[in-house]
Parts: sequence; C-alpha cells; structure tokens
Amino acid sequence: MLESLLVPTAIVALAEIGDKTQLLALILAARFRKPWPIIAGIIAATLANHAAAGAVGAWVGSFFSDSALHWILAASFTATALWTLVPDKMDDDENPARRFGPFLTTLIAFFLAEIGDKTQVATVMLAAQYPHLIMVIIGTTLGMLIANVPVVLAGNFAADKLPLTLIRRLAATAFFVLAIVAVYSAMKASGWIG
Repeated sequence: MLESLLVPTAIVALAEIGDKTQLLALILAARFRKPWPIIAGIIAATLANHAAAGAVGAWVGSFFSDSALHWILAASFTATALWTLVPDKMDDDENPARRFGPFLTTLIAFFLAEIGDKTQVATVMLAAQYPHLIMVIIGTTLGMLIANVPVVLAGNFAADKLPLTLIRRLAATAFFVLAIVAVYSAMKASGWIG
C-alpha cells in the first residue's frame, strides 16, 4: 500500500519540473502575493482532477492483464521522459480573470491546465497499475505540492535561480529508468524471463 503512495508522489513531482502548472504557480504567486489561498487552490484542483483521472485509470486497469499494463506503463514512462525534455509555456487564455481572487482563480486555472497534461496521464496509468486508488490520488497530489508549493512560496526568486534545463534532463533520465524497470516487469509478467 505504501508503494501506491510513494511511487505516484515521486513520479508526479518529477513530471512537474518545468511543467506549465509550475509556471502557472509562479504567475499566480507574482500576481496575487497570497501564497496560502494559491496553495489551497492547487490542492483542491489537483484532488478533483486526479480523482477523475484515477477513476478512469482504475476502470482501464480492469480491462488489461498485468503484463499488458506493464507494457503500457513502460510506454507512458518513455513518453513522459521525452515530454519532460520539452519546456512548457503558458498560454495566455489559461488564466481566468483576476476578479475571482487567488483561491478560485488557482482552482479553475490548475484544474483546466491539468486536463491532458502529463501528470494527469501519469495519474491514469498509475491508477490502472496500483490497487489502492485513494493512495494513488493522495500520492499524485503530494507530488504536485512538492513541485509547486516551493515555487509559490519562493516566487520569482526560484524561477531565476534554478537550473531548469538540468533538472528537466535529470527528471527525464529518471523516467527512462522507470520505463526500463517497467519493461523488465512486463517481460517477467509475460514469462519471458524468470
């Protein structure tokens, strides 16, 4: 059960490095200068978005064998590794009007920004892989917080000082390693290796 929490936490925290939602957190922190409502909005949006993604993943997981899920997971880790190497940019239309205040603006913006994002895709795949859906959702939410709360609290200082290219490369390497482990697990589940 602990694995259902820790693996999603690490995977989503890595996937968030340099992601558009991290840029969004920075923009919201600079705009509102009220970190706690922004953090609360991130939590609420992530729980809602990842609960929906997790439900889809659990449903998808019921249709595939363990072997097939390992192969799908390996492919998704490889895709996420490649995706991580490409820096995200914010679209101007992803920011709701300031009139909603920091909490509601963050809630809406984060929920919308996560639709189809690599962390949402990862949540679907992890929920398909692990039997403890609630732990997966808590883990993916913790991963989002690990990556985004420091950005909200540090504001512009963090964006200017962190070597994001190096961090993205290290995160991509971690995803490639996870893909290799998933391929090994798939081969083992398929009976190709002992």
